[in-house]
Amino acid sequence: MKRIGLISVHTCPLAVLGGKETGGMNVYVREVARHLGRLGLDVDVFTRRQTPGVPTVVPLGPGARVVHIEAGPQRPVPPAEIVVDLDEFIDGVAAFQRRTDTESALLHGHYWLSGLVAIELARRSRRIPVVQMFHTLGVVKNALADDPSEWVPQVRLDAEARVASQADRIVAATPLERAELAWYCGADDDRVRTIPCGVDVDLFSPGSAMAARARLGLDAQWVLLFVGRPAPIKGLEILLQALARLKADGFDRADLRLVIVGGDRDEGRDDERARLRAMADALGVGAWVDFKGPQPQPALPEYYRAADLCLVPSHHESFGMAALEAMACGAAVVASRVGG
Repeated sequence: MKRIGLISVHTCPLAVLGGKETGGMNVYVREVARHLGRLGLDVDVFTRRQTPGVPTVVPLGPGARVVHIEAGPQRPVPPAEIVVDLDEFIDGVAAFQRRTDTESALLHGHYWLSGLVAIELARRSRRIPVVQMFHTLGVVKNALADDPSEWVPQVRLDAEARVASQADRIVAATPLERAELAWYCGADDDRVRTIPCGVDVDLFSPGSAMAARARLGLDAQWVLLFVGRPAPIKGLEILLQALARLKADGFDRADLRLVIVGGDRDEGRDDERARLRAMADALGVGAWVDFKGPQPQPALPEYYRAADLCLVPSHHESFGMAALEAMACGAAVVASRVGG
């Protein structure tokens, strides 16, 4: 039986979505693992243990499982700070595979940290092929950053270039991402494949907006929706400024809501949500804005069905899973023309 090793160092596919380091990539890794398992393959998803006491192995479905590897502190850590723990992570993956006699026939890295792990594991063993998906590119984020404090560190840029040059195949979600891989990382186009993301249409499907609003306790006449991490690159300030423009133009109805789904479970640690809340109040539209925090994926279809519009004001998107999920639920989508 062929075994595939998926690597997601910095974030676990089982994590609650919508946090600072959780989102579409978590869903992507989890669903790829599950579907490969259903095809009869054995799949291990290796991720860093972030919670004390979590089982080392957690089943994902037939043939697929998550393997938590101890490396660094057992708490969430910013990706750039995990670099110092990568050797421990690599040693942990290798030790688990030796102990369980489950060496991978193919390694699939997700994000730049995981690409470094996959390249090193392939080097240590016989030449295992490596497939890489970056999900986001640091050089693109730097080009879009309004402030130098938002720039990603050089270690990430160097890592992305190295992984792009050494991976056997690279998956791009869109033609634009494929072009960015060549322009910014020097990736050989012959080794890049464009494979769009998919959506679970059994979960994300149309339904009654009125029933969804009733179940969610939304009594507004007009419901605008944003789903995702409240990070600067997601462009939420554009939505707040648009609401302020509406109000300045004379629209002052009380039954409008901008529902924002996503963010840290602990709002006290969510600096971006606090900034956006303060901005909404300063613009005089705080009463229209409803921060719902992160939601489990099975709860998201109700929000999409309840919405008149799903808004994706991002400054850049590698793909934009929220737009795809919203359309699968029958919601109208207004999005920035910035890739994805």
